[in-house]
Amino acid sequence: MSNKNVAKNVVVIGTQWGDEGKGKIVDWLTDHAAGVVRFQGGHNAGHTLVIKGQKTALQLIPSGIMREGVACYIGNGVVVSVPDVMREIDKLQAAGVEVVSRLMISEASPAILPYHVAIDVAREAARGANKIGTTGKGIGPAYEDKVARRAIRIADMLNETRFAEKLKENLDYHNFVLANYLGGQALDFQKVFDDAMALVPRLSPMVGDVSSALHATYKAGGNLLFEGAQGSLLDVDHGTYPYVTSSNCVAGNAAAGAGVGPNMLHYIMGITKAYTTRVGSGPFPSELPTDQGIGEHLSRVGHEFGTVTGRARRCGWFDAALLRRSVQINGVSGMCLTKLDVLDGLESLKICTGYTIDGRAVDIFPVGAEEAALCKPVYEEMPGWKDSTVGAKSMDDLPATARAYIKRIEELVGVPVDMVSTGPDREETIVLRHPFAAE
Repeated sequence: MSNKNVAKNVVVIGTQWGDEGKGKIVDWLTDHAAGVVRFQGGHNAGHTLVIKGQKTALQLIPSGIMREGVACYIGNGVVVSVPDVMREIDKLQAAGVEVVSRLMISEASPAILPYHVAIDVAREAARGANKIGTTGKGIGPAYEDKVARRAIRIADMLNETRFAEKLKENLDYHNFVLANYLGGQALDFQKVFDDAMALVPRLSPMVGDVSSALHATYKAGGNLLFEGAQGSLLDVDHGTYPYVTSSNCVAGNAAAGAGVGPNMLHYIMGITKAYTTRVGSGPFPSELPTDQGIGEHLSRVGHEFGTVTGRARRCGWFDAALLRRSVQINGVSGMCLTKLDVLDGLESLKICTGYTIDGRAVDIFPVGAEEAALCKPVYEEMPGWKDSTVGAKSMDDLPATARAYIKRIEELVGVPVDMVSTGPDREETIVLRHPFAAE
């Protein structure tokens, strides 16, 4: 049978510690998709899109919402703060973007409720200098409830009696922890209940069986785009544990977090920044000081501040050993290199090719924060370029040394660079191999 009319699905994931520019690439690829799916994380994710000079910041709603007529899905693997979804919808619709008729939220998604936020904030305060660096939005505690099998799911919110019963039980437990262990204030049942129920009339038309909807779209020949949040090295299993997020950020979780089989994931696009950044605590072998020199340049020129929190990102040289770990745990088909233009004007560049740990050579990023903290980077130096790469539309438009830098990254990581982003706008993109066309 010919493959000509067979749908193809693409997973977009971050290969570093997040903030790689996934939103722009998802928006760009949505031109070829019938539906876009978020499959993990919560409103701690931040995707910034620039379309014809207009900037839009998204947190929970898939980036595909900016393409007219494309269906968007929030899968069961996402923890959902209903008030934040509503605020995001209001903001988008005020800007002329139709959301409600195009968005489906999985009935199986766990809800983030006020006690999750209170616990998150109180815990971080109690940890002091040993804090994880969470966004304080209740993401971790919501995932804990899911694993403990006490989560209130979106479907529960649509049944007032069931919601009240589960909420009372959960509040009894969480209020005890808040008041007696963390020294916080207990939450009032009636207020939490009333605030949640007030949103149900707006919420219920958007709730549905996302898994079945995705299968129906695919069966009808529609391409699907799975949009990851955070970065692979923040994965709760494979990242710099415990300085990680609370969900699986790797490509394989697109199946579990959306309700599809792994055989429906055909191409894995790894979004990779041309240097490295991370937000929050945890080891970072190639880190540079951001108050001087190259680190200051990367921070200032790259506008390295978190979309959600506004926190300054830590910056450092490109780490190929870290990328090798990411390729290994994701099965990356091809990379999209972003923010190449931030390196414009630098005389020379360094790439971390591996590490030494207590004098022993290591060629792949270790699992866990303790081992990663021992890594001493080994660098390879390359010449930089003076000419601007902003807005380049083909590889021939790039300086020869920029092309050499990209080629060296491919060699060190073992995966082709299929796309290069040369600016924040959706049009500023070089395509070498289209993910929806690649075999």
